[in-house]
Amino acid sequence: MDLREIQQTARRLVASGQGILAADESSPTIEKRFKTIGVPSTEENRRTYRNLLFTAPQLGNYISGVILFDETLRQAAPDGRPFTEVLKDQGIIPGIKVDKGTKSLAGFPEDKITEGLDGLRERFAEYSKLGAQFSKWRAVFTVGTDIPSPNCVASNAEALGRFAALSQEAGLVPIVEPEVLMDDDQPLEPHLAVTEEALNAVFQALRRHKVQLEGMLLKPNMVVPGKNCPRQVSNEQIADATLACMLRHVPAAVPGIVFLSGGQSDLAATERLNEMNRRGNAPWQLSFSYGRALQAPALSAWKGRAANIPAAQAALQHRARCNSAARSGKYTSELEIGNRG
Repeated sequence: MDLREIQQTARRLVASGQGILAADESSPTIEKRFKTIGVPSTEENRRTYRNLLFTAPQLGNYISGVILFDETLRQAAPDGRPFTEVLKDQGIIPGIKVDKGTKSLAGFPEDKITEGLDGLRERFAEYSKLGAQFSKWRAVFTVGTDIPSPNCVASNAEALGRFAALSQEAGLVPIVEPEVLMDDDQPLEPHLAVTEEALNAVFQALRRHKVQLEGMLLKPNMVVPGKNCPRQVSNEQIADATLACMLRHVPAAVPGIVFLSGGQSDLAATERLNEMNRRGNAPWQLSFSYGRALQAPALSAWKGRAANIPAAQAALQHRARCNSAARSGKYTSELEIGNRG
C-alpha cells in the first residue's frame, strides 16, 4: 500500500472542473434501462453502449474517473484495447464497483444489507491487475416508520469500514457510498436525520478500521424530500440542508464529496450541485458521481442504433460540461441551450 499514491489518486478524482461517471450498473439494472429504449441487454449491446460512453470526444475534460461493473472491466473496445486503456487514453481513471448488491437484513426484513465482503481481498488483487485504481461500495438506508433500524445502520457502516480498509490495503482509493433512498413520501427532515445517523456511524467505522481519510472519497445522497412527498422544497433549501449535514459529520481531511444523483433528474442534480458550490468555502471539493443524471440523455439518443452514436456522445458531453460548470458554481440555464449539439 502506497499511501501517497492513494492520496494523489483521490485528489485527481476530485480535480477542479471534473467529476465521476458511474457506469457500474448491474446486469438487472442495465436491462431495465435498455428496456426503456427497446434494446435487448445482450453482452454485445452492453459493450457497444459502454464503448460509446468511454470514447466520447474530450470526455476527459470533464470526467476524472469512471466506475465500472465487473463485466465491463474485463471488456475491450472494437479495436481490441481494454476499456481501462480506452479510459486512460482519455486521461480518465478506471474504477470498479466491488459490492454484490443488497439483500434483506436477517431479522429486519424491511432493512437492506450490502453483501460482497467474502473473498474481497482476492478480488481487489485481481481488479488492481486489470487496471482499476479506485473502488466503490454502496450501502442503502430506507426512510420510514422505525426504519432504518439501529442494527441496519451499524451493520452497513461496519461493512463500509471493512471495504474501505481492504481497498486501501490493495492500493485502491475507496469511494464510500451510504445512500439514503428517496423513493418515499417522507419530507426533508427525516431524510436529514437518517443521513446524519448514517454518516456518524460510517465515520466511526472508518476510524475503527484505520482508514486513511485523506485517501478516500465520500459518495452520499443530497438531503432531499422523498420523490412522492407532497411538500417539495427549493434547490436553495436542499443545498443548505445538505451542506449543514456534511459540515457536521464529514471530516475536513476527506479530499472530496462526490454526490450521487439518486434518481434526481439530470437538471435537478446539476442545479443542486451548482447551488452548493455557489456558496463556496467548503473544506472539501464538492463534486459528482452520477449515473442516470449523466447517462439518461445519451441512452435516449442512442436507442441501440450505430447511426445515433455521435448524437448520444454529444448528449453525454453536454451533461458533463454542465456538471463541470456546477463544480465551480458557474452553471446557468443558458448553458443548457449553448452546450447542445
